[in-house]
Amino acid sequence: MLMGSRIRKEREKLSLSQEQLGDMIGVSKVSICGYEQENRTPSLPVFLDLADALNVDVKYLLGYDIEVVSENREMVVKLCKEDLKIISEIKKNRKLYNALLEDSPRTIKLINRKLYD
Repeated sequence: MLMGSRIRKEREKLSLSQEQLGDMIGVSKVSICGYEQENRTPSLPVFLDLADALNVDVKYLLGYDIEVVSENREMVVKLCKEDLKIISEIKKNRKLYNALLEDSPRTIKLINRKLYD
């Protein structure tokens, strides 16, 4: 729920109600609520209007706000701060980190099974 939480965070920073933000971009309060809860996805024109009204870059709303460059500078990846926090926590657990390096799909399946079974 990254995009929805970022829309809400930025709206609240500007002290706007959902209705006020909706009025600014020509959609209903219900639509803004849906975007924030990620039950609805704004159309591209509405999404661009949202970014403008909130005075943020579209990449930030999508979660691509941090550029990570490989050591040899051959690869550039865009991540969000939340992704970097997760990676940092994984790296603190050497056993988990090594298991992910060795066989990521299998390790993720095991974690998933533990969480949801």
